[in-house]
Amino acid sequence: MNKLKGKIAVVTGGSRDIGRAISVKLATEGARVVVNFNNSELGAKETVDQIKSLGGEAIAVKADVSKLDNIANLKAKSIEAFGDKIDILVNNAGGLFARKSLQELDESFYNLVIDVNFKSTVFVMQAFEPLMGNGASIINLSSQAARDGGGGGSSLYASSKGAVSTFTRAMAKELGPKGIRVNAVCPGLIGTKFHDDFTKDEVRTKVAAGTPLKREGKAEEVADLVAYLASDEASFITGNNVDINGGLAFS
Repeated sequence: MNKLKGKIAVVTGGSRDIGRAISVKLATEGARVVVNFNNSELGAKETVDQIKSLGGEAIAVKADVSKLDNIANLKAKSIEAFGDKIDILVNNAGGLFARKSLQELDESFYNLVIDVNFKSTVFVMQAFEPLMGNGASIINLSSQAARDGGGGGSSLYASSKGAVSTFTRAMAKELGPKGIRVNAVCPGLIGTKFHDDFTKDEVRTKVAAGTPLKREGKAEEVADLVAYLASDEASFITGNNVDINGGLAFS
């Protein structure tokens, strides 16, 4: 406990599921946390309340991180609350939105998926990197879909996460000389609302049965990995896309 004591963290998409679990985990390890949300104000409040009930510090900030002016406001609110230094940045905001075949895709859906999953990662990193120094850590949320192309109808989601994985490697090279580590985590089947909404029960059962550990993962297990990568215990780890999928796919 407290391996992140004194550190400031920003978590995009922190109102529920993996984002909430990450926010709470970072706080329990001693970090003060900026919980970003877009639509789920109630969920963000619940995340902050949970952190405070555990003795931590957190604020909730509304921002659509696919829009640069909103990112600027997120940065301003973070500085106002916790000062002009950020130690941990977690780019968790993202979404599948719908499963569509190639012939069902249109430009507006393309822009939505790419902007929320990839554009947000790029420009949130651009905004907060000047506040980060030696020993800071950026963790991006990619996906197993970046490796295998995803399930049916998730081509744009998988491709956007592939871009996140590649951008992570590129930024590890660019920001390494400044002492900033950049990694990504690549969850497989995690039991969250994401799969409640977009994956049929029979598919989830089949995938879990085909996983060596014979189950779905938990949001808290992803959060544990993120907290490790954010800590000094991972001080020589950068440029990695770390799989967390119960052994379903190997590097």
